[in-house]
Amino acid sequence: MPIDFDALLEQYRSIWNNRLLAPGEKNSEEILLEAIKRELLDENSHPRIRKNKYEKYYFATKRVVDSTISDEVKIQLIMLHNEMMEELS
Repeated sequence: MPIDFDALLEQYRSIWNNRLLAPGEKNSEEILLEAIKRELLDENSHPRIRKNKYEKYYFATKRVVDSTISDEVKIQLIMLHNEMMEELS
């Protein structure tokens, strides 16, 4: 089943409403994967208070699970987080 990255990015934005996700010249898939990577690497925090990627993975997936988005979207976002964690490991 193909992933609708435009819709998925909008759902991601609804969970992380303060994240800057400017489109620029990138497509929705690139923007979403880059945002997830930045989240897991804690690049949105000051360097002195950054957490490791495992802690950030826990908090990010917990936030997805606790959100009001549909279960299908939750699964897709968690799968993308899993893929990114594998890439970062």
